[in-house]
Amino acid sequence: MTLNRRTFAIISHPDAGKTTLTEKLLLQGGAIHLAGEVKARGQARRARSDWMKIEQQRGISVTSSVMTFQKDGIVFNLLDTPGHEDFSEDTYRTLTAVDSAIMVIDAAKGIEPQTRKLFEVCRLRSVPIITFVNKVDREGRAAFETIDEVADALALDVCPMNWPVGMGGEFEGLYDFTSGRLSQPSGDSKAFEGKVSTHSSLDATSLDDVLTAAGAARLREEAELAQAGYSEFDLTAFRNGDLTPVYFGSALKEFGVVELITAIAAYAPPPRPQPSSKGEIDPSAKEVTGFIFKVQANMDPQHRDRIAFMRLCSGTFKRGMKLTPSGLGKPVAIHSPILFFAQDREIADSAEPGDIIGIPNHGTLRVGDTLSERNDVRFTGLPNFAPEILRRVVLRDPTKTKQLRKALDDLSEEGVIQVFYPEVGSNWVIGVVGQLQLDVLISRLEAEYKVDAFLEAAPYDTARWLVGSDSALAQFASFNGGNMAKDRDGHPVFMARSAWDVGYQQEKHPDLKFSATKER
Repeated sequence: MTLNRRTFAIISHPDAGKTTLTEKLLLQGGAIHLAGEVKARGQARRARSDWMKIEQQRGISVTSSVMTFQKDGIVFNLLDTPGHEDFSEDTYRTLTAVDSAIMVIDAAKGIEPQTRKLFEVCRLRSVPIITFVNKVDREGRAAFETIDEVADALALDVCPMNWPVGMGGEFEGLYDFTSGRLSQPSGDSKAFEGKVSTHSSLDATSLDDVLTAAGAARLREEAELAQAGYSEFDLTAFRNGDLTPVYFGSALKEFGVVELITAIAAYAPPPRPQPSSKGEIDPSAKEVTGFIFKVQANMDPQHRDRIAFMRLCSGTFKRGMKLTPSGLGKPVAIHSPILFFAQDREIADSAEPGDIIGIPNHGTLRVGDTLSERNDVRFTGLPNFAPEILRRVVLRDPTKTKQLRKALDDLSEEGVIQVFYPEVGSNWVIGVVGQLQLDVLISRLEAEYKVDAFLEAAPYDTARWLVGSDSALAQFASFNGGNMAKDRDGHPVFMARSAWDVGYQQEKHPDLKFSATKER
């Protein structure tokens, strides 16, 4: 039954509170019973979605996690994505697998660069977005300033669904426009502990009994302006990606979390049609289809496992059924499909469109593969991006070459890095989007593969995939052999020493395409 599925991601700039919100949603959904705060310094408890060693050390998400839970008859598939800009490629691929997203904004900082980038990715796919303005219990910008920025900077209609009574030290609670429900802080922690009152309207005198005189006056004035000055909620406009409902709250203090999960259930779309080589595939189609948007090695370091994450697009999947991966061309029986809670897992006997299932494999499934019963469809839109940083990988122990090759293959398949094999020279070149990915690479080589390696500068600035006829490629390679490499799929790559070099070669070789992206 696809109508009761909600598959969504949470996007934000680093430190806006995304991982904390993830935990609170899981807590409300009954998926966990203890929420651990993610702080800058090490501590015993860590967010359940940040399961990798380097994530726990640094208190950041560097890989996408999938968590499934149920509440009030709705199955929620939550994809926790890296907020750090260095991992935008992993996040981009994850966003191809969701039907909606929550955009988390820090009330003090507003829309930050990574938030804007991820929003644009959602806009390209018309992904509906619910906005959560976090940390209203701290000193921050005025609510009107934040909501106006969302409207102006992102060119969206906005509809405030609740309103903060004061901010920071003057915070007295949240008023819900739909229900008239006022949630207020309690105790020394000033957290939400269930103190709720319901009021018939903003004019109700009962508000004066539970708020200070200044708080009640401020709420009435600001809320009336907000309701008059912004759009009314329109479900069609929201699902088309033209309007965002805005919720204020504090994930840490659990304000606005219940309202947010209720909104996802009520407003976020059920599984949507997915673009393919045959047009859009409707989730109601009987044939089982899906695509691999992520591969993760060593989720359980004790077993050296390799899990491919598949978004189910149509049909009802049953454990043990045979599907054909587009990259393999022959049917494979899926005997042990997995549902996830971060690194915890259980066998899935069945799955519906919108569900995310894990498929254990030994390298036969790759990011971008389509799985189907008849092998006559290909889902589209999962690209690789040209790296911005290139480094050579050097082993301290040359006898570990085989282990290094295996590690680089695994990590490139996950999207942590890209690997290029130069036509001239023996040292492999790895490419990443940002510096933090290099730290992740070295950490995982040591922790998961027992490979001691270091990185040194490569004589290249960027890379471009080459597309053209065999004769044009051969002619180009004959003059640029020292700058030629192959990626892990064997595709020819031009390793450029500068952006100017790319432009110069494009002018000299108009019969070749120098591409900054490659669809998987």
